[in-house]
Amino acid sequence: MQDTDYTEGLLNFIKTSPTPFHAVAAMKTILDTQGFQQLREADVWDSVDNGRYYVTRNDSSIVAFTLGKDPAANGFRMVGAHTDSPCLKVKPNPEIVKQGYLQLGVEVYGGALLNPWFDRDLSLAGRVSYLDQQQQVRSCLIDFEQAIASIPSLAIHLDPDANKSRSINKQTCLPPVIMKLPDNEKHRKGTPDFREMLLALLGRQHADAGAEKVLDYELAFYDVQPPAVVGLHQDFIASARLDNLLSCYTGLMSLLDAPDNANCMLVCNDHEEVGSVSTSGAMGSFLKSVLHRLCPTPEMLARAIDQSMLISADNAHGIHPNFSDKHDDNHGPIMNKGPVIKINANQRYASNSETSAVFRHICARADVPVQSFVVRSDMACGSTIGPLTAAETGIRTIDVGVPTFAMHSIRELAGRWDGYYLYRALREYFK
Repeated sequence: MQDTDYTEGLLNFIKTSPTPFHAVAAMKTILDTQGFQQLREADVWDSVDNGRYYVTRNDSSIVAFTLGKDPAANGFRMVGAHTDSPCLKVKPNPEIVKQGYLQLGVEVYGGALLNPWFDRDLSLAGRVSYLDQQQQVRSCLIDFEQAIASIPSLAIHLDPDANKSRSINKQTCLPPVIMKLPDNEKHRKGTPDFREMLLALLGRQHADAGAEKVLDYELAFYDVQPPAVVGLHQDFIASARLDNLLSCYTGLMSLLDAPDNANCMLVCNDHEEVGSVSTSGAMGSFLKSVLHRLCPTPEMLARAIDQSMLISADNAHGIHPNFSDKHDDNHGPIMNKGPVIKINANQRYASNSETSAVFRHICARADVPVQSFVVRSDMACGSTIGPLTAAETGIRTIDVGVPTFAMHSIRELAGRWDGYYLYRALREYFK
């Protein structure tokens, strides 16, 4: 794959993946076209022959793998990432009517950088569960696709200190405006029912679903501005959800290039941004369950784990030219200078000298530059699925990622070449 193909594919993948559900659906479509066979957790896995497979959980997490040599003797070469990003999720009873406007109550998911959410063209997507004509509970994905909402800023005339000390109350400042209600009392029929709006959208987007009643939903707002290559020399990628759909896509493209006789695995978990404690998160049983079913005896599983390695790929903080004092002077990753090994003495990252050495060797073989990141000693360090997966499974792990600006903003910035560098390194690793 050439760098232009990689970049175009990444932008398309992010655009079609406004939620973790949509990201997994997009990955399934790609895997299907590449000859991967879907396994279901409810089915019997007595004999999984050599081949290409994937399995999902909660529609928001996926494990895809190639099965070749005896996994107990050879282990798995694994890449991990996460499908979720900080966002605004719609509450169960969201309708708010104020001053003749209809708004939707939202809850902040993850550590979102909130200021950039104001004055954006927002749409809404996610999973809806409904009752069909046979009175069965079903679920499907929806996406309003067009801008249906905005969170307007308060004019600076009414808040003269806005550029000095504006604070954001998550309860009162964030409900998006989605509609101006009719002024004429004759035409006003009370507060509009949000579920009725969803039912109408279901009828348009899934006419064959036979939806009669919306029972519940998991919906998130997103910015409709598409991803783009930007910069005077086209050096950067600007997009929502680069953290961490960039790693999901890069790991997927690398897996597609994996040889058929190798044991290679991509693990994309949901709920990393909120601690990973869920059935589909890195602290859940998903990966362990898949590994156990492929290595059904404790002896086989222990041998496979000892021979396996996981590269946890999650974006790193690039050194910001306006805020360079926020970085350790010797560990400020620069964009377009390669992926970053993330290191923390307190095990907030899972990298150690052995796994770091392996990754450096892989990068050298792939002719890929590599950098290091250590947070300032007087600042708190974030974390990833790396330490969680390592602790839950016992698999030796390294944390890496591409340098990024404005992480957890509604629109992040990464180097155009770093994702492709990471792809080349992961492809070499799988081979």
